[in-house]
Amino acid sequence: MHFWDQHKTITRYYEILMSSVCEKYQLKHLEYDILMFLHNNPQYRTAADIVRVRKSTKSHVSTSLKTLEDRGFIAKKTDPVNKKHIELDLLEPANEIVRDGLLAQRQFTEQMLRGLTPEDIAVCKRVFQQVCSNAEACIKQKG
Repeated sequence: MHFWDQHKTITRYYEILMSSVCEKYQLKHLEYDILMFLHNNPQYRTAADIVRVRKSTKSHVSTSLKTLEDRGFIAKKTDPVNKKHIELDLLEPANEIVRDGLLAQRQFTEQMLRGLTPEDIAVCKRVFQQVCSNAEACIKQKG
């Protein structure tokens, strides 16, 4: 089981890199994560998407979105037909944060994959996806 504990080392290093961006812009980690999620995943545009895909709690996402909206980083756009459907748009003031976040993410990826061949990376992705799929199936079975 040592393997399963080692993922915490990778996660911790990612958090260290992202902390510098959060400190620079006075963001909480979830606020930063939401901005990067919206940028990196334009197909997901609602709070429900963030909760579902990122496995975040609804209340934490809601609080973070309110803060991001108040600071002018995102705008909420209500669907005129379905008032319950609210899409999230990144605003221009978020661009600098996203740029710095992308640099940190690129640094993280390059450092974590250093020494791996493209074939190694493909195998890692395939195996990790299968492990995640198995976990999702187990969660659905128990839920």
